[in-house]
Amino acid sequence: MYAVIRTGGKQSRVAEGQRLDVELLDGDVGTEVNFTPLLLVDGDTVVASPDDLAGASVVARVLGESKGPKIRGFTYKNKSNQRRRWGHRQHYSSIEITGISKGS
Repeated sequence: MYAVIRTGGKQSRVAEGQRLDVELLDGDVGTEVNFTPLLLVDGDTVVASPDDLAGASVVARVLGESKGPKIRGFTYKNKSNQRRRWGHRQHYSSIEITGISKGS
């Protein structure tokens, strides 16, 4: 069984026991987070309608926080002495999927 969840403006395909990094979530290490699935597949049955997914849920446990790769950028405009250097490093929450339930 697997599900497709939405978190942080992105969609991820998850299965029970899977670990993944998602955009930073509110919650301390060890807290449980619930997601509403967009799609649920169990063998040959596919559940995708909002009415059927109303009772379904995906439960995950927050394992910690991590950082993505450093991105360095530089902007430059010719003949005007405009230069700007910038950087960014995204923060992520590491989660483990502990359960997927269909509901009723």
